[in-house]
Amino acid sequence: MLASRILPVVTAAAFLMLLSLPTYAAEGIQSPLKPEVSSIPGFIEAALKALVMIALPILTLFIVYSGFKFISAQGNSSKLEEAKKNFMYVIIGSLLILGAWVVATLVGGTVNQLTG
Repeated sequence: MLASRILPVVTAAAFLMLLSLPTYAAEGIQSPLKPEVSSIPGFIEAALKALVMIALPILTLFIVYSGFKFISAQGNSSKLEEAKKNFMYVIIGSLLILGAWVVATLVGGTVNQLTG
């Protein structure tokens, strides 16, 4: 009974140890990152650039959706207010995303200039 409980634990531990052997054998592991993202400011700048590239099409779709909400309101004041709120939130979100990218780019450039 005790052996049937211990055997899976010992087998799992041995398997995990065997998986870690290639890690010990590897010497001089190369970084998979590009040289420009090897520093923290460069990484933050690259991550925010990727975020902007992903967010721009999504923001475009939400602006179009907001336009459809304006059209479908058909003069109904409560639906118009909802469409205005939606459009305002889309614009605020896009300004935040693009502003973060601009600030990160400026800070990253300043840090790179200071450190040489």
